[in-house]
Parts: sequence; structure tokens; C-alpha cells
Amino acid sequence: MHLETHKQAVVLLSGGLDSATTLAIARDRGFSCHALSFDYGQRHRFELAAARRVATALGAADHRIVRLDLSAEAGFGHSALTDDIAVPKDRDETGKDIPPTYVPARNTIFLSVALGYAEVLGAFDIFIGVNAVDYSGYPDCRPEFIEAFENMANLATAAAVEGKGTFTIHAPLIRMTKGQIIRTGLGLGVDYGLTHSCYDPQPDGAPCGHCDACLLRRAGFKEADATDPVA
Repeated sequence: MHLETHKQAVVLLSGGLDSATTLAIARDRGFSCHALSFDYGQRHRFELAAARRVATALGAADHRIVRLDLSAEAGFGHSALTDDIAVPKDRDETGKDIPPTYVPARNTIFLSVALGYAEVLGAFDIFIGVNAVDYSGYPDCRPEFIEAFENMANLATAAAVEGKGTFTIHAPLIRMTKGQIIRTGLGLGVDYGLTHSCYDPQPDGAPCGHCDACLLRRAGFKEADATDPVA
């Protein structure tokens, strides 16, 4: 473990297994982690309770939940996660097309808020758990997007322009398979029983077992030769 505990980082934390693993990686690299979650009108709001549990378990310096209404009622929507659109189930091939669970510009919005928060904190490191290998086809999970946002962050902020530091967007999972992500997290002590992945949970929060997130999670634990404590 690195000992650079004076370094601060903002970590986007959804409450899913990818973001939990990312928080564990940031902590292991010696960062004091400021976890940031979003209540944006998603149907799977159970993930916010999971985010609270994960932030506490992994020793985040603090955890903030920001309210951003991206729902259809607010004039946004157009996603199965925020609108009255069916969540696709049992898809044979994830990642082939952009699915209806894509939320317009979500990661751009989230990273922009994280950037503002980081600048206020005096932090220059932002962690996000995007993945371009085992994913659902979202354009804002690609390396090209992360690189472009990092470039923008260093053009758009007073802290960077005044030479106080250079912003880095860390995406440590971006080239990992889901199995590799899970093995990494287990090695860092992540309790995946605290996490929530399902896009279309039952009223009690139980996973549907058929959406893209559930299928990718199941395949990941199989690849990692591990048992999913949530299943």
C-alpha cells in the first residue's frame, strides 16, 4: 500500500461492484477518499443505500449524495433507468448496441460535478469505475471519453490554469474483465454482499437476475471462481 495519505481523491460511488472496487483501489493507493453518489431519479435507488454501506466499510473520508433529477418528470428521461421504459432482459450480447438503459450524458454530468467538488477540496485526482471490456455498450465508458474529459478538466478549471495542479481521471478498471475486477476487489477486502447491481430490482431490492447488470455480475463471479454473496 502507498503511504501518500495526504493526497485527496474524489471517488464516484454508485454502490455497485465496480465502484466499490474502484474505491478500494483508491484507498489502497493511499488516497483519502471523498465518495460521491448521485440520486438522479434512477429506478434502482437501492444502490444509494449500498453506496452508504460501501463508503463506511471501506473507510471513505466522507460520503455525499448529490440530488440531480434526470427523470422524465424533470424533462430529461429517455432511459429505462429514469423513465417508463422496459429494462431489457436476457440479452444474448451486451455491448453490441447502446441499450435503453443508457442515461444521456450521465458520466459527463457526474464527472463534471466531481470535478467541481475536487477543485473545492483542492484535490486533483478523480476515480471512476467505468469499464470498456465487460460492459453494456455505453459510449461514456470508453478510454477515449476518459482522456477527453481529463483534457477538458485541465482547460476548464482555475486550479489547473493557475498551475496549482493537474487533474487526473483514474479509471483503473477500464481494461479489466468483470472477473478480473471481482478478483481484484476480493484481494483488497471488498465485501460484495454490501453492493447492489440490478437495474430493475424487486420492491424489496432483490435483484431481477435477468437485466444486463445482473447477467454481467453473474458471469463475472463465475469467471472469478467466486460466490456472489448477493445471489
